[in-house]
Amino acid sequence: MTPKSPKPAAAPAAVAPVATKGPITLSIDIGGSGLKAMLLDAAGAPVSERQRVVTPAVPTPDLVLTGLDELQALLPGFDRVSIGFPGVVKHGATLGAFNLHPSWAGFPLQQEIEARWHKPVRVGNDADVAGYGAIEGVGAELVLTLGTGFGGALFTNGHLFPGLELGHHIWRKKGMTYEDYLGRRGLDEFGKKEWNKLLQEALKDIEALFNYDKLYLGGGNTKKITFELAPNVKIVSNESGILGGVRLWKDQA
Repeated sequence: MTPKSPKPAAAPAAVAPVATKGPITLSIDIGGSGLKAMLLDAAGAPVSERQRVVTPAVPTPDLVLTGLDELQALLPGFDRVSIGFPGVVKHGATLGAFNLHPSWAGFPLQQEIEARWHKPVRVGNDADVAGYGAIEGVGAELVLTLGTGFGGALFTNGHLFPGLELGHHIWRKKGMTYEDYLGRRGLDEFGKKEWNKLLQEALKDIEALFNYDKLYLGGGNTKKITFELAPNVKIVSNESGILGGVRLWKDQA
């Protein structure tokens, strides 16, 4: 008897938001390996499941936008859009994306999404958005993201100090940056054991520089940390990059 061919996997179904008061925000986190999104209510609480599509192998603006269109189709019923982008963002435009593609330099991402989806849009640096989803809003709080790259965001009493690009600051050796050592490239090159030693060294230097009250570590590579963290250091959910989306509207109102 000839075996039956397996049925192809069904495409994910669109998810309708839970009924709630106030504007629904489609919050998107653009990453080097995945594009993730979730619907949030006016208080920033999830009202849908998280959806994810793979970041294109060659992540040019056109190909990433196609992936974002897929996410948008899976999460209908939103009123506005927040996007965390892995690079410098000014006035809704991306000035560069070190871990995506050179063609993102000067790309009007906010304007492009508003034209495609006919909704108001705000775009911020991904570490900034992750910070909004993690901080308590008291004192000096620093957020570091350990993923494809190395991101950082600084807050004082809940207010963002914009434009921090700590990951590309020279560290240890001329021509080498925090991201070279502690991003995915560094993890692959040095291995997990040495990467942990480098991270411990970096955290001591960064604490002496910022004198923060609390440090939050986010991103997928936090699961590779093997050393004990100081009492004022906390690992936060990888969903912080999505959950902070609503604050883009409050802090920039």
